[in-house]
Amino acid sequence: MKITASIVTYITEHEELQKCIDSMLADGIDHVYISDNSPSDNLRSFCEGLSNVEYFFNGKNLGYGGGHNAAIKKAIAEGADYHLVINADVCFNTGVIPAITKYMSENEDVAMVQPNVLYPNGEQQYTVRMLPTPANLIFRRFLPNSWGEKMNYKYLLKFNDHKSEMNIPYHHGCFMFFRVKCFETVGLFDERFFLYPEDIDITRRMHKHYRTMFWPGAVVTHKHCAASYKNNKMLLIHIKNMIKYFNKWGWIFDEEREQWNAQILKDYSQKQSL
Repeated sequence: MKITASIVTYITEHEELQKCIDSMLADGIDHVYISDNSPSDNLRSFCEGLSNVEYFFNGKNLGYGGGHNAAIKKAIAEGADYHLVINADVCFNTGVIPAITKYMSENEDVAMVQPNVLYPNGEQQYTVRMLPTPANLIFRRFLPNSWGEKMNYKYLLKFNDHKSEMNIPYHHGCFMFFRVKCFETVGLFDERFFLYPEDIDITRRMHKHYRTMFWPGAVVTHKHCAASYKNNKMLLIHIKNMIKYFNKWGWIFDEEREQWNAQILKDYSQKQSL
């Protein structure tokens, strides 16, 4: 069994990247691809000193999905069984990768897994979600906070205690563990999305053919910086790419979204913390 992973970098801090790589190589990842979207290849010398790490400089910013696709194509060519798409600001203790691979080997209808993701202080991150409506991802930014909080309670599955596995059609892109052969059916990341909705898009495409599972049997830590809430340029990129997403899947009429979100509420809304 071969397990590979990829990190897309853009002027990424060496210390943060090192911590992420160390987590993976200490836990059963065989080969790590660093797909560098930075303006220069300053990371090359840093990566060349690392075992089982392959660096390649893309020469331009391919975006999140494009950067990972370059690595996934290499993983497929080299016969990987599983591939982890991960952010540089994620780290974890030993045991996570073996636990996830064991879970997937026992559940062959599962295409991808997202573990329980926590902030560094131990608080829950809500990284598996309902499929978004335009109100969830665009309009709520301009609504009063109280309205946004009420909307997020349902959209982010805050009604659920996140202590049991869930089959969810939207996984956050910080940690996506894929069964490689499923790419043959579904394809890779859609590169029309430069940043943000590519994780929604690929999860829902996988979900159409396989189970896409949140599995709390493994836990990782994600530093998480919501750049589009702090930077107007990133906010504009977010909005432009979400427009592309809704142009693809539907603004008002999206039958899959309606059906799958209703199923989530039916299956998981009763499982709340007491």
